Amino acid sequence: MTSTPVEPRKTVLLSPLLRLLILTQLAFNLGFFAVLPFLAEHLGQSVGMAGWLVGFVLGLRTFSQQGLFVVGGALSDRYGIRPVVLAGCVLRIAGFAWLGYAERTGAVIGAVLTIGFAAALFSPAVESEVARQAVVHEEAGGQRTRVLALFTVAGQAGAFVGPLLGALLLAVDFRTVCLAGAGIFVLVLAGHAWMLPQRIPGRQRVRLKGGLGALARNRRFLALCCSYGAYLLAYNQLYLALPEEVERATGSQSALAWLFALSSLLVVTAQLPVTRWVGARLSPRRSMVAGLLLIGAGFAVVAVSRPAALTGTPGLLPSAGFVVLLTFGQMLVAPVARAWVPDLAEEGRLGLYTGALSSVSGLIVLLGSSATGSLLDGGLPPALPWLVLASVPVAAVGLLPRR
Repeated sequence: MTSTPVEPRKTVLLSPLLRLLILTQLAFNLGFFAVLPFLAEHLGQSVGMAGWLVGFVLGLRTFSQQGLFVVGGALSDRYGIRPVVLAGCVLRIAGFAWLGYAERTGAVIGAVLTIGFAAALFSPAVESEVARQAVVHEEAGGQRTRVLALFTVAGQAGAFVGPLLGALLLAVDFRTVCLAGAGIFVLVLAGHAWMLPQRIPGRQRVRLKGGLGALARNRRFLALCCSYGAYLLAYNQLYLALPEEVERATGSQSALAWLFALSSLLVVTAQLPVTRWVGARLSPRRSMVAGLLLIGAGFAVVAVSRPAALTGTPGLLPSAGFVVLLTFGQMLVAPVARAWVPDLAEEGRLGLYTGALSSVSGLIVLLGSSATGSLLDGGLPPALPWLVLASVPVAAVGLLPRR
């Protein structure tokens, strides 16, 4: 008896447009993260801002970016991605250059708002087109989630290398860091003005009017936004709950840099193999369920260890376990959630829906972070805040669309 040979899976190459957009994400994060990690210290020490004002300025940047993603997404649906991306790059160049020379509070706020709104233009435009091209790639025999995973890896690589570049340039001064960031976006602007098509086949332009009403009635999409927002709120604990735990265990936050590097390296090296393995075995919903449960388990690891009050190197082990589980959960949730949006979006409004995913989930993080801060400062039993945080991604499983 002879067995029938199994045909090898067809390899589908990425289109030139997809390769450009993925490299775009790398360049975006390289330029952005060369500047952002050093902004708070610059504002506090060089500009002389009070701590509350530094926090306010950083919050304004987040709002002008994440909160306005829905605007950039809607504009890309109406006018196409080319003018929106180019306008965003011009604003980012102007914002970084302005920030490098800003010495007064008003100038700093203006520069930071410009930097944030620039991303609110180009990021949803690029992300929505990547999602749309991922569907085209899947129709040709490829894997949609692999495209989104490559996009994630490119962004994480930029976020990893950017601070290293910024740290080197900071030996000169902060203005040099800002001008280098602006220079990277000059190259991005020139590359896109030359290579980004004037018209992308299959992309329709729609009117701005009417899209938000249909989106507000799309319960399945809003359910995905809420689940994704719960994931982002949990992921945001890398910057809120984790520093507090590391300082409790070691007396300082110096180990945070190593834990952040561990998370970035895991994404860069393991995202594609994980996506390939999961894509062959799990549906989008089951992948997100598994990812959210892994994130919940990460919080539970710290909660179980807190009563022992371990310190020193042993005290860092629960934090490392949290980072590893959270990062693997991220690998399962983030690409799948963005790959799911085209199936839930109204025809011709993928930009609006991609932007809304970020804006709605960003609002959830903004509201949830205030509650989390109160929880961590509430004088509760040491394990309780981490158990409450563990319940957030677990509860989000029940919000996921059923199909």
